[in-house]
Amino acid sequence: MCDDHGATTPFSEAEAAAVSAFTERLGLDGMIDVHTHFMPKPVLDKVWAYFDSAGPMLGREWPIAYRADEERRVAALRAFGVQAFSSMLYPHKADMAEWLNGWGADFGARHPDCLQTATFFPEPTAARYVAEAIENGAEVFKSHIQVGAYSPLDPLLDDVWGVLEQTQVPVVIHCGSGPAPGEYTGPAPIRELLQRFPKLSLIVAHMGTPEYEEFLALAEEHDEVRLDTTMSFTDFSEEGAPYPPELLPRVAALQEKILFGSDFPNIPYSYVHALRACERLGLGDDWIRSVLHHNAAALFGR
Repeated sequence: MCDDHGATTPFSEAEAAAVSAFTERLGLDGMIDVHTHFMPKPVLDKVWAYFDSAGPMLGREWPIAYRADEERRVAALRAFGVQAFSSMLYPHKADMAEWLNGWGADFGARHPDCLQTATFFPEPTAARYVAEAIENGAEVFKSHIQVGAYSPLDPLLDDVWGVLEQTQVPVVIHCGSGPAPGEYTGPAPIRELLQRFPKLSLIVAHMGTPEYEEFLALAEEHDEVRLDTTMSFTDFSEEGAPYPPELLPRVAALQEKILFGSDFPNIPYSYVHALRACERLGLGDDWIRSVLHHNAAALFGR
């Protein structure tokens, strides 16, 4: 189905019905997706251009399944029954994060079902604008160690982590080495960070791909460390970084610390596939209900 400009619509009625059927079978009115991307258009256009080029960090073709304008993407999530979502945005250089935070606050004001999202970068002004973002209603932060190419242990972030630990505002942090390792990715810097700030509320994106066991252990060891399912368990991810089946009993035991994330719209498959990928782990309906809704509802008070 296409609009007048030839762009595909971001979802079909059949897919929306399939997602609704999935959640209704579980007795859920909807779900919460903690890992969705909304950004200023010039920034998102550059992100999509990188995916289109199958850039070196990706190493494979990566078609964008939900390429559409902003309002149609919001409409898609609502059609899927997503009751709350995020606007994961992140800088790749200095003097960018504060501007993104202003955009994120405006987006959140226009879309109350969005968890108001903010970000940061190691720079002298970071602690100030992070504190201001929290005062202005930020509910979650995004830290992208890989794209930002910065160390979470950078001294310029010490006061940022201090504010975030004190306020307990969660941070979705892409710190695993997938899809390609960066200079500062991997579990070692995060382990050291948590030694210094043990009560940080971190949500490790992508289940920590591909260092699954190490990040699973951090979630077991630290009360405020959680994992999100973003892209994990899907056919696409299983091809390159399969989740070790021997870890699934530990994943089941962490039922209350795993949150559903999709990476919408930047996924190369259907939204419902991400749900079915979680279901086929065979961890039970209670586990799925916790992951799709209950855990994030408790964490964010939604």
